[in-house]
Amino acid sequence: MTLPFTIRVQDGVPVSDQIVQAVRRAIFTGELADGEAFPSVRALSQALRISPTTAHKVVSQLRGAGLLASRPGIGMVVTAANLPSRDERLVRLQPTCRQLLSEASELNLTARDAAEALRRVIAEAAAEPKPLN
Repeated sequence: MTLPFTIRVQDGVPVSDQIVQAVRRAIFTGELADGEAFPSVRALSQALRISPTTAHKVVSQLRGAGLLASRPGIGMVVTAANLPSRDERLVRLQPTCRQLLSEASELNLTARDAAEALRRVIAEAAAEPKPLN
């Protein structure tokens, strides 16, 4: 089964948290659309080779966040209509931006240097092929 989102597993971060973040990212970017079917716990477990308990935890967290809903006869669907506005999402990104500037300052770099580093990362990400599920 092909999943409607991508994930790159990282050491040191719980797999369930990584999956939740990957799904959130896919919803926020429109890769997963409002009303789109979401894989069942079993399908998620098999596709990602994770335990059904972990898959259930992921689905529960996404439901709790209002990003998934159960539809009779259909199963789980994305509820992107509950997304925060773009401005609210930008506000949520600000602490990460402040941290970037703080780390740049510690390295004796300017805000322009930090912006250049971010541009380089964006260019690298744009050039990377998306991983297959």
